Amino acid sequence: MKSILSDLRLKYAERNWHETFKLVRRCMDKSRDVSKPCELLGRSLERLQEVLNVSSMNAMRSRLEMIARQQGMGFHITESTCYLTADLFYLEVVLLPCGGVEEVKVAPHGGSPVPSESLLQLLRSKNFADFSVKLERLVAQYNIPGDNDVKLKLFASLQHLGKDLQEISHLTKTPEDSDPEMNMINNRMIGCLIPGKEDCPLNIHFYTIPIEEMKTSVSHISGVEPVLQTAQVTVGPSNATHMLQTASVIPQPSQLDLQGFPVLMPLSEGPYETFPACFLLKLQPPIPMMLPFVKKLSQITDVTIPDVDLQWAPLPKLLLRGSQSASSHMETLDEQDTIYTVPLHGDVTHSYIFPGASWEVPAQRATVMDSIPFTHPAHVPPLLELLRHQCATNTLLRSCMCTSPGSACDLHFEILPESDTSFSVTFHRPNADSLAVLLVNISDSHQINCSLFGAGIGDSSVDEYVSSVLKRCMSVPVTLHALYSKLEQITSSPLSPSCRAATEAENEHSTPSITTVTNANTTLSQSAAVPEDSFTVSDSACYAMSVAKSELLSEINTSPAVNPYPFTPAVVFPHWMTNNGHLSKLI
Repeated sequence: MKSILSDLRLKYAERNWHETFKLVRRCMDKSRDVSKPCELLGRSLERLQEVLNVSSMNAMRSRLEMIARQQGMGFHITESTCYLTADLFYLEVVLLPCGGVEEVKVAPHGGSPVPSESLLQLLRSKNFADFSVKLERLVAQYNIPGDNDVKLKLFASLQHLGKDLQEISHLTKTPEDSDPEMNMINNRMIGCLIPGKEDCPLNIHFYTIPIEEMKTSVSHISGVEPVLQTAQVTVGPSNATHMLQTASVIPQPSQLDLQGFPVLMPLSEGPYETFPACFLLKLQPPIPMMLPFVKKLSQITDVTIPDVDLQWAPLPKLLLRGSQSASSHMETLDEQDTIYTVPLHGDVTHSYIFPGASWEVPAQRATVMDSIPFTHPAHVPPLLELLRHQCATNTLLRSCMCTSPGSACDLHFEILPESDTSFSVTFHRPNADSLAVLLVNISDSHQINCSLFGAGIGDSSVDEYVSSVLKRCMSVPVTLHALYSKLEQITSSPLSPSCRAATEAENEHSTPSITTVTNANTTLSQSAAVPEDSFTVSDSACYAMSVAKSELLSEINTSPAVNPYPFTPAVVFPHWMTNNGHLSKLI
């Protein structure tokens, strides 16, 4: 065998790639079993074609044939034109004698070929890798389930849906804003709709954030990247049958309801037909969604999302998977708590702690959604609004995970869930031996309100200021940096006589001894009634802060499993602030 291989090497040592390529092709053509081609020869042929310089028409044909077969498409040649064919479309590539490409056209089923500039430029630059990726997306776009008859009907139904969504997009008005593009994406009922073409499906841009403003406030964070959430409108198979449109469901002339939304034909009146399929919003990138939001998706569309296909995990863990920089530089405490360090301008560094015991409760479960099924164009606006709501929550939490390695932390914050639409941030107040809690409530993507709680804090203008900053930048670190500076200004300003008296009264009982704290805990745990001005601290705390009951928020979730510090007339210190915690490791 060694001598045979040696003789073969000597025989073909001086032959060029073209002759070797022809030899492999001849060996493949002589395969004894056509149904089981030699995989080794196939891989060899692909490797040869990847290194082969495409400088002739035959070389370009061979490369296009290989790409077509990789995508499961047919391949045909007529003179100087190559056809890459699928069930519902085909690609027409006109070649030049030198191996160049003159024109590339895409033809949907029953339609005329339309030039594709993007595919043409990829082939002219001989960027076959990106061309293959583009062709794979095109195959997925036209990959409609069912036999030929069902495929054609679903393809026509999808086209009617796209036209209706375009008309809805034109009919609905967009509130004016300082940034028209961002306003159209975030506020329009259909978002920013990109009409579908023969070589590109219909896309909807429905959520983005002011990344430039965020970059000016956050320094050296590799995780800060442009956020543009899109949805590709397509059709896919379903285990159940659904009524899908077979024509436009917008009556002519079009009418608007009281909310400014076009009136659409209901399922009982419009042109519909039953199919074993449904429309899909394919999310790019996929979105981690909490359980209540997933249930609301089904309530909007009346299409069941099979729970067996969903994998559940705490929301921060799912958000972390999308951030390589955060996962590579994060720290852990007690094998559950996770710490992220975020550098800001002015040589300030924050650390953010996500206590595992609070985020791993069932109420905070989430799953990654990559597609949303629906059956009617009227479902799209409420679906997009719900997705924006979850995206706003994810954006705020993910802003605390933009991690930079090797940074010494100046300020420490603890992030705790309060409900599926709110979370709180606990931190040490500047120039005071007490804590403050910032409650962030996300009613929807347009209504984000902040409330600050703590001893001696009762200025509503601070809440308005913090809320405006957060909505403008959509970054928790940037907002807390601004809030901390604001509190420093307030505490450093001269106090009025009334404020001075209130501060002195607060300081009289703000730092009890450890013995007093332990006794207070024992008394409170054994008593059914809690005094109006009493307080509670954890058993391991070395100091406490006093907060009046009137200054605390009653709406915050008081479940011990979710919130380690119940907002009753008591404040329990976060674990990392206590004696048995790990604050010493962070300083």
